[in-house]
Amino acid sequence: MKKGIIALVVLAALVFFGISQYNKFVGLDEGVAEQWGNVESSYQRRADLIPNIVNTAKGYAEFEQETLTKVIEARSKATSVTIDPTNITPQQLEQFQQVQGGLSSALARLLAVFERYPDLKANENFKELINELERTENRINVERNRYNEVVRPYNTATRKIPGSLVAGIFGFDQKAYFEAEEGSDQAPEVEFDFGN
Repeated sequence: MKKGIIALVVLAALVFFGISQYNKFVGLDEGVAEQWGNVESSYQRRADLIPNIVNTAKGYAEFEQETLTKVIEARSKATSVTIDPTNITPQQLEQFQQVQGGLSSALARLLAVFERYPDLKANENFKELINELERTENRINVERNRYNEVVRPYNTATRKIPGSLVAGIFGFDQKAYFEAEEGSDQAPEVEFDFGN
């Protein structure tokens, strides 16, 4: 009888421990999903600004149509890629970063072209849109960093014992981090044209 009681107590302790660990993973997983939503929201804000920027630039007849078309196409690609926050794999995150990087490149070309149009540069609406875009790019960086900060404790818990056992049983896999794009460790080459 005494052995049976001890066995029940041990079993109950294991069950409560398992439930506690499971609930810990659920909380951490929800934190990752919430922060991923913040990342997506920041990218969506950038995507929402682009039509206004393009439409303002279209008002200047001589503005390069090809540049505007590339921005619109890049925006379309960037908004078509979605990721399930419960299963963020390195491959999914890499694909997401590629299309977002394509949009960033298209926007950089747009801003470079915009410098050649003094009337457009003087347009207050366009200047405000560009300022808003710069603030949004900063916000994206902040949210990506915060995402990595929430993924770290989740991934740590999935790798440490006893959490790794519970994570394995209930399918809590590690999440991917945002990483620097390939080649970002090299400074870009800058050329100045002084009208010579």
